Amino acid sequence: MHWTDRRERFRAVLQGADCVHPGSVFDPISARIAEELGFEIGMFAGSIASFTVLGVPDLIVLTLTEFAEQAYRINRAGKLPLLVDADHGYGNALNVMRTIQELETAGVAAASIEDTLLPRTYGETKPTLISIEEGVGKMRAALAAREDNSFAVVGRTSAAAMTGTADAVARAKAYEAAGVDALFFAGRITRAQLDAIAGEVKLPIVLGGLSGDMLDKPYLASRGVRIALQGHQPFSAAVQAVYTTLKALRDGTKPSDLTGIASAETMHRMTREGDYKSWTERFLGG
Repeated sequence: MHWTDRRERFRAVLQGADCVHPGSVFDPISARIAEELGFEIGMFAGSIASFTVLGVPDLIVLTLTEFAEQAYRINRAGKLPLLVDADHGYGNALNVMRTIQELETAGVAAASIEDTLLPRTYGETKPTLISIEEGVGKMRAALAAREDNSFAVVGRTSAAAMTGTADAVARAKAYEAAGVDALFFAGRITRAQLDAIAGEVKLPIVLGGLSGDMLDKPYLASRGVRIALQGHQPFSAAVQAVYTTLKALRDGTKPSDLTGIASAETMHRMTREGDYKSWTERFLGG
């Protein structure tokens, strides 16, 4: 398959003047729904990947191969540009290179690499960050590994929430100088911090963990924020829907009395039944 078009559309978002909310997706059907609803891009988070593939917390026990395979399933199902959270790149700078290679092959439009020390080390009481120098090495390795220059590498840090504004600015400037295409600030960030960061860097900004007065798209856009995550509620909603339906059936509710069930028309549309019907008639003589 050819992935460049969706990568160019992702870059158009980065280069635009507006701030968009990505659709949080986790499998082919959720990605098709997000695409049908008009989301400009999709977001596949590391935490959601761990939930979806393994059914376990986000503790970096998911492997790169498992993550890339699920990303490929999502990308194969439609044309939604997909931003993925590749955590720490699954190891050191050399592992980051392998990560970028696998994700580029899987059709991902953009991947963030973060500077958190992962996985959790023995005796660790709270998350810590790797040095700026090691973080720069990871960013440079990611850029060196990509073959399609339309694939975007996003430098990610939680410094604003963990070590303060000055460190966040220093890391942002270092990753910008390394050549990344955008900067991702995870965790809670205040307006004062965003103002300080935006005044020091020129790259497009991605934000996560927003709440309160930070949920103001015009303000965010004015500070160079082009992508602002709203969270990953769709997966939690899907879990609740399955739980509620199975519980109702277990408790004796008749299938015909269930509520919240997708219509046959919606199921046909989301599974591309019309395409398969026409292909069957064309190639199988049905």
